[in-house]
Amino acid sequence: MKSACERCAAALPADQPGARICSFECTFCEPCAGGELAGACPNCGGVLLPRPTRAAALLDRFPPQG
Repeated sequence: MKSACERCAAALPADQPGARICSFECTFCEPCAGGELAGACPNCGGVLLPRPTRAAALLDRFPPQG
């Protein structure tokens, strides 16, 4: 899981909602995804959907990447 929006660098903690991803796991915050990007990934053209959250108990064992 990426820890920041690829467009504006907003923090996207793995255990909190608010991130949007495409099938290639390009990652954007809700304001960017729903605003200027209009729900489409600028990298591949895929649909940006809500990213699932990671259980807090698993963060130490499986930390977010990037």
